[in-house]
Amino acid sequence: MIGYLKGNVLYNADNVVILENNGVGYEVCCSASALQNLLSAKKGEVYTYTAVREDGIFLYGFVSAEEKNMFLKLISVSGVGPKMGITVLSGMNLSALALAIATSDVKTLSKIKGLGKKTAERIILELREKINEGDADTSLAGTLSEPKAEVDEDAVIALMSLGFTRGESISGVKAAYAAGATDIKDVLSFALRTMR
Repeated sequence: MIGYLKGNVLYNADNVVILENNGVGYEVCCSASALQNLLSAKKGEVYTYTAVREDGIFLYGFVSAEEKNMFLKLISVSGVGPKMGITVLSGMNLSALALAIATSDVKTLSKIKGLGKKTAERIILELREKINEGDADTSLAGTLSEPKAEVDEDAVIALMSLGFTRGESISGVKAAYAAGATDIKDVLSFALRTMR
């Protein structure tokens, strides 16, 4: 199974890119956030899910391991396949999606193009218990203060790699900027001093 790819974008159409890695082009159906990252730089990396069906092998790409994990939860819901999972992730940011599921917000989920009310209800019913407290905290924090700049996201990912939740990491980065930090080194230094 292919779990991660890094390379140059050779082609894109709709939400599909061909990502070249060591002379091989992989066709990857990407979430909106992964697609945006790849197209803006014409190269990049994606976490992938490999789907094997009778009619072929398909790769789905995600901007982060957290987004891939949410995708795996979505496709565990009966009636939600990989294409619908990508549609849901592309129609709403990860934080808002986790919050909508955790709070049983059918109305918000139903606003995603291509997702009907019955499927939204089924997603909530089957995933509400699987969205853990950390995901819900992440959602609330992300809704209020999702990082905007690439340096912010890099800092959040660095803190998450040290074991902090996404919600804690976002709060730490926000506090660091509020305290006057100007670059990623200052942000991480301040955040680690205050979060430990």
